[in-house]
Amino acid sequence: MKGPLFYSKILLFGEYGIIKDSKGLSIPYNFYNGALKCDNNTSTVAKKSNESLASFATYLKQLAKDEPNLVTFDNERLAADVANGMYFDSSIPQGYGVGSSGALVAAIYDKYANDKITVLENLTREKLLSLKAIFGKMESFFHGKSSGLDPLNSYLSLPILINSQDNIESANIPSQHTQGRGAVFLLDSGATGETAPMVQLFMEQMKNEGFRNMLKNQFIKHTDACVEDFVNGNVKSLFGNLKQLSNVVLDNFKPMIPAKFHELWKQGIDSNDYYLKLCGSGGGGYILGFTEDIDKAKSALKDYQLEVVYNF
Repeated sequence: MKGPLFYSKILLFGEYGIIKDSKGLSIPYNFYNGALKCDNNTSTVAKKSNESLASFATYLKQLAKDEPNLVTFDNERLAADVANGMYFDSSIPQGYGVGSSGALVAAIYDKYANDKITVLENLTREKLLSLKAIFGKMESFFHGKSSGLDPLNSYLSLPILINSQDNIESANIPSQHTQGRGAVFLLDSGATGETAPMVQLFMEQMKNEGFRNMLKNQFIKHTDACVEDFVNGNVKSLFGNLKQLSNVVLDNFKPMIPAKFHELWKQGIDSNDYYLKLCGSGGGGYILGFTEDIDKAKSALKDYQLEVVYNF
């Protein structure tokens, strides 16, 4: 048995901000994917995944009891498949901010949810919000708190524009220019990050009035502007806002940036060769980069592995 593939995602803009109603933009990233499998695989990775699925199945059974109007599952079939050794076969790196748990949640919903909303339906705003709410509750098992956005992106495999918490839509983003010099890229920090402690840290900082003001007047302002620019293809304006956003993140989100990247982050802002920002919650995993000239960025970051995900 092998289920359909679900892809990783990249939240281009909106990390942390969407918790406080900023805009956001998330795109599928087809380089990594995962699928549910049942094929007598006895590797340590498969066993670990199977154990995790067993705990997840127990959690989902309880979730359906607690909130039957939200979602219910074919618990018997799920339990039987888990007992048969089912696991999530995934190339998506865990703790890297590209949605490994999101793809798993999408795969489980797709296979076991009763009365599921399918990708083929006319996806009204109500249906998208309903899916987002379901996925948020499901993914909370992994992160403590989830917006539901990663699984939504993985499930639909479409770019998603978040206008506010109760206003989301599938987005049309400018098609890529494969020969373009401008690029969005991933930079490997060489360490994994954990979402829950980073989100907890953010929530602690939110108790501070100065931090809340910075979030509203700087972070969210520049995030919203970046989303508008990206969706409308305003490249010049986008890079102006990216520089501001990169600066705000360096000044106010230092704990979320691995220490050895602080200097590199600043170099990008000073030289204008590239601008870095958090990819997901930070703390490790990938760092997201934007450049108007990928050759310049590659030369400036020659000691690092760059993965281009989108060309302007």
